[in-house]
Amino acid sequence: MEDARKSPRCGLLVREARRRHKHDQAELARRLGTSQAAISRIERDLVSPSIETLNRIMEAMGETMVVSTTPLNEAAPGAGNVAISELRADYEQLTPA
Repeated sequence: MEDARKSPRCGLLVREARRRHKHDQAELARRLGTSQAAISRIERDLVSPSIETLNRIMEAMGETMVVSTTPLNEAAPGAGNVAISELRADYEQLTPA
């Protein structure tokens, strides 16, 4: 399995947006002209859609994406003054190998 730090996961993002809009997977798939199984694979992070595909999914639910980056040595948005690299190190210490 890929290292989660190398590959951003978007399944939860899609699932939460779909639930906010009270769509089931079949309805979202119909809006996109794809299958329910394809939506399920995205939501379970079995496949990683391109940014273009992810934006098309969000637009099908009346939302759009905003993408930005933050250097690892700067504070994470909403995390006070703790750098992302420090948060990651703390997380790795808590995570069993």
